Amino acid sequence: MAQPDLTPKPATPATAETNRQVAAAPWLADQTEDRRARQGRLREPASPQVLRDGSWPVWDLDAYQFVAGDPPPTVNPSLWRQAQRNGEAGLFEVAPGFHQVRGLDLSNLTVVEGAEGRIVIDPLTSAETARAALDLVDAHLGPRPVTAVIYTHSHVDHFGGVRGVVDEADVAAGRVRIVAPAGFLAAAVSENVVAGNAMRRRATYMYGALLPRGPRGHVDSGLGKGIPLLGRQGLIAPTEEVAVTGTELVIDGVRIVFQVTPDTEAPAEMNFHFPAQRVLCMAENCTCTLHNLYTPRGAQVRDALAWSKYLGEAIELYGDATDVSFASHHWPRWGREEVNRHLERQRDTYRFIHDQTMRLANHGHTLIEVAEALRLPPALDAEPTSRGYYGTVNHNAKAVYQRYLGWFDGNPAHLHPLPPQEAGTRYVEMMGGADEVLRRAQAWFEQGEYRWVAQVVDHVVFAEPDNLAARALQADALEQLGYQSESGPWRDFYLTGAQELRGGPPGALGGGASVDADTVAAMTTEMLFDYLGVRIDGLAAARRRFAFDVEVTDRGERWALGVEHGALHAVGGRAAERPDATIATSHAGLAALVTGGSGLADLEAAGELSVAGDRSSLEELLAVLDTFELMFPIVTP
Repeated sequence: MAQPDLTPKPATPATAETNRQVAAAPWLADQTEDRRARQGRLREPASPQVLRDGSWPVWDLDAYQFVAGDPPPTVNPSLWRQAQRNGEAGLFEVAPGFHQVRGLDLSNLTVVEGAEGRIVIDPLTSAETARAALDLVDAHLGPRPVTAVIYTHSHVDHFGGVRGVVDEADVAAGRVRIVAPAGFLAAAVSENVVAGNAMRRRATYMYGALLPRGPRGHVDSGLGKGIPLLGRQGLIAPTEEVAVTGTELVIDGVRIVFQVTPDTEAPAEMNFHFPAQRVLCMAENCTCTLHNLYTPRGAQVRDALAWSKYLGEAIELYGDATDVSFASHHWPRWGREEVNRHLERQRDTYRFIHDQTMRLANHGHTLIEVAEALRLPPALDAEPTSRGYYGTVNHNAKAVYQRYLGWFDGNPAHLHPLPPQEAGTRYVEMMGGADEVLRRAQAWFEQGEYRWVAQVVDHVVFAEPDNLAARALQADALEQLGYQSESGPWRDFYLTGAQELRGGPPGALGGGASVDADTVAAMTTEMLFDYLGVRIDGLAAARRRFAFDVEVTDRGERWALGVEHGALHAVGGRAAERPDATIATSHAGLAALVTGGSGLADLEAAGELSVAGDRSSLEELLAVLDTFELMFPIVTP
């Protein structure tokens, strides 16, 4: 069989015309955001590449040198402009004593000068990029110790690089404080473990991890250039958490006042204000794009109403006392009037999407109908920081609907639909067979009806996964949709889908699913048992009852662990009724067993775990644990 042609295709005339019309939008002529993205730069990055162990680059700015001049027809001109702004990399002065490194990761690393050293806000995604960012700070401002780290929220691009800026021994000795919002640890672990495999797989689509960098591939993520590839991610638990708005801390001589904002951009998040310097950190609650109320990689839907209200609260608390605001992505705002204008526009954007979604829903419009109808008012639509470079009005409206009303639109025909492969087979049969569907779809493609082509040909792909003509046509349609997308994640989803339709999923690239060691160490025993429940093949386990006494020896914990009817239950502080066996283990041993990091015999031999009683019962339970392959198919059955 001939090898498939994976070469991306050019823009069609329809796509070129669509992007030409975008380029003519009056608001794109405004250069204000471009100037803000460059303002205050003190130093370029020492190198365009950040290497892991002196070998492969986890970050490569050179790969984005193509983002220059006018946009090609294969890139939405609005996204192209955002990509140019996100490409402004280096060390920037935010305000006296406040500096940011931008362009070395998806997020920003911010440093604040303290009495004895520096406070680091959000140490990026990987240890390599965080270390490179701090080296850039030290090279220009002079080396100083890191005396504290502040995690603004529980997403990995805001804590994963912590081991690149501090040593855990210094944290344990009390020489470095780590401050985070209440609930940070539980939120960080939940997102990266329980649904971690599916999220990581979908993140390869959302951030274009498998796409070539170029005008026909990954261009930008909207929120930043992209994510570091195969860097080291870590987690050091907070030494203190902030639970109440108005909490004041003096960190290395710097007074900070906190605003707690749960269930906004993250389940655990906080803004904070520096009263003496009149500087406001807005975490990821107020960036220079419309953000996600639902992230396409998968996560719990965010609360648009709460998000809007917390932005309003920030205005009331800090609006008159702030001359500079910055966030964990993008570039700052300078001047009290501009700070407040930015907060107000973002407040109104999230509130408008929330209220108008529910207004239309209360008229009986469905999730898809609401999303198709909703448009921002002209002033917000023309505001660069409300454009859909990351989130979009369309999928955010669906998120609001889902939060209140769920996935079901009330139509009983949609209550129990057939799964995609079975439905696809019947659709194709009803439409006259695959050849007839493709003949008609090709005509629609020639007319520029790419959304419809992708939707209808999807039935053929799921009915006949080996139909190369169907896969090729759907790939062509997804590709053109990607070229037209203003949203970086939408573009990457479309183009990655096209890539995999042409060449298939990347097999075992990246290996099977795993949980990193730092996350495992931070998990409570209850969290470990929750993950164990996800790994159990319920129908296979339902054939018998399991019961164990579990002693976590280094934490002084006792748990009654059971599996009945294929469902796990774990109760702390008491013994199990009629246990099959007693398991004595360290926390590390339990974690290795639960996550699949080590087998039972290996843990026993290492002295990390012992079993008294019916050992075969534990072996039976371990035998019905499922394993997860990271690169499962998405665009094919």
